Amino acid sequence: MRYAQGGGLTTERPRLRERRRYEAGERFARGEKTTVIAKDLWVSDRPVERWRRAWREGGIEVPPGLSPKAG
Repeated sequence: MRYAQGGGLTTERPRLRERRRYEAGERFARGEKTTVIAKDLWVSDRPVERWRRAWREGGIEVPPGLSPKAG
């Protein structure tokens, strides 16, 4: 079975993923370690490493309607 665009996630799942990325970006700025962030966000180290790389290259963009208070 193949998933449609979005990997079969409900509409809320991508928003949760973006909230995690945003929170990770704030924590990168504070100098927190990848393993600590991954554990707290319930993800493996690999996505946090990708997010950190993106953050270093220009930051993590916050999607419209997603703010630190939105969740």
